[in-house]
Amino acid sequence: MKQKNIELILPPREAHWVGDGFRVHNFIPAYKSLSMKRLSPFILLDYNSKYNFPPSATPRGVGVHPHRGFETVTIAYKGKVEHHDSSGGGGIIADGDVQWMTAAAGVLHKEFHETEWSKKGGDFHMVQLWVNLPAKNKMNEAKYQAITNENMGKYYLLENDGLVEIIAGEYLGVKGPASTFTPINLFNAKLNKNAKTEFSFPKDYNTAILVIEGSIKLNSELVAENNFVLMANDGENFNIQALENAIVLIMSGKPIDEPISAYGPFVMNTEEEIVKAFDDFNSGKFGHLE
Repeated sequence: MKQKNIELILPPREAHWVGDGFRVHNFIPAYKSLSMKRLSPFILLDYNSKYNFPPSATPRGVGVHPHRGFETVTIAYKGKVEHHDSSGGGGIIADGDVQWMTAAAGVLHKEFHETEWSKKGGDFHMVQLWVNLPAKNKMNEAKYQAITNENMGKYYLLENDGLVEIIAGEYLGVKGPASTFTPINLFNAKLNKNAKTEFSFPKDYNTAILVIEGSIKLNSELVAENNFVLMANDGENFNIQALENAIVLIMSGKPIDEPISAYGPFVMNTEEEIVKAFDDFNSGKFGHLE
């Protein structure tokens, strides 16, 4: 098999606030080279790098807002988030957990720092990823998957080198719990210093990594903490070596070869479908959420 090479290494852009609870660096689609089409099925990545929130009696976050046409995947590294949506989905995720919301035909949702965590404050470190849906599934019923860390697939490396957590897809025969509409691999590699491991995905899959913690060598290239790497579609295999204890988010998926029409919280295939999404939202068809 041929090596999959690095196409781009990108530092985080200037942070901006989503509501008052999420201080994020946007990688997809803020960089021109990371368009929704280029990294399909991954169409947005907001990265809340480690940030310390002071205690607050009123939980910070984002109030009620709509989504249609895709899925939101929130990965917690530090801190706690509470989520509610108009389809009845919701819950609390803490360090190591994931919430996977399929907005599909449409939901209202809100997400805030969990109440008790908010009262104490602390380090907050999260990723929110938007995963596109194929046209045939965009108007499915909404659903919600709560994925605790203990329910994730785990592949333990030899010699106490760390492990790979499998959220979705499969790594060396170990499968993740998330159900997906198209082939997706989503892993956290938690590597101890000097540990080295290899990954392999089909050549045509769009593949990227985000260094959550520590610094690594990717193939033979140094990648610093909080940097994002776009891999070329030129091979299958690449390797990661931790230069210090490191956490690396790895994403790879089969592209959805369909038109993308996106506006705000809606991602559809045509402009007419976007207009319809706004009409449906304004007429109350997304349900009700306080």
